[in-house]
Amino acid sequence: MSQATNYVLTNGDITQLTDILYDKIDGIAKITINRPQVYNAFRAQTIQELIWAFRDAWDDNRIGAVILTGAGEKAFCVGGDQKQKSSEGGYNYNGGLGGGIGLEIESLHQTIRNIPKPVIAAVNGFAIGGGHVLHVICDLTIAADTAKFGQSGPKVGSYDAGFGSAYLARIVGEKKAREIWYLCEQYTAQECKEMGLVNKVVPADELQNAAEEWARKILEKSPTAIKMLKYSFNADSASIQGISQLSMGSLAMFYNTKESYEGKEAFLEKRPVNFKKFRVNEGEHYEN
Repeated sequence: MSQATNYVLTNGDITQLTDILYDKIDGIAKITINRPQVYNAFRAQTIQELIWAFRDAWDDNRIGAVILTGAGEKAFCVGGDQKQKSSEGGYNYNGGLGGGIGLEIESLHQTIRNIPKPVIAAVNGFAIGGGHVLHVICDLTIAADTAKFGQSGPKVGSYDAGFGSAYLARIVGEKKAREIWYLCEQYTAQECKEMGLVNKVVPADELQNAAEEWARKILEKSPTAIKMLKYSFNADSASIQGISQLSMGSLAMFYNTKESYEGKEAFLEKRPVNFKKFRVNEGEHYEN
């Protein structure tokens, strides 16, 4: 793969990218979330650029497979940038409001699912929260042996009750999916392979080559057959899209509550979160 080409996003048209790297060579599109200083956490601009890149790869008939990864060695993606989450709820960025939370995350999820080409997640580090959901939605996941996976939503006053949970349960089973979301613990790449969440684990320095090798194998196959197989695989879980829309709508309302705000503030202030005050009966007063 060559070095990423420089594009830009202006008024919906790309002329220069700020949050991702995007490259196309020999039938493979590689999309890299390029915010390593914040563990590749995404903001609204990041999501818009990701959507654009996936749609560009969709429209380019020369492209047969897409690789999604993160810049640096520490993280694939750790979800939404908590520093961009406003006190009024949602994310204080310009652009379309996906589900009312200020991020077009639902559009990104649908684009990754519906692009008629396999998407390979090359997980190079932490895949946490919304970043974990991104790899779950991808068709295939290859992980570095140093990668870590897990959810964080309930720790920071957030959740994904659509593909992030319902589709996850299809992959690992309901008991394991509930454990992942309720406990918010982290899992090694090998543990995730054993639960069917990761297809292959390789040494960290071999990750990108391994992803490109699988992409080249896909390029040798019939593009129409691959497209129809992807549509067939998606059909069984298509109803989750409706759940996802409901989830994003409710999440927008939840972000306006003191409970969600407590999760964000605890994260930013680097203190233990205190959700106990929201577990009191109506009329009772919480005491530390």
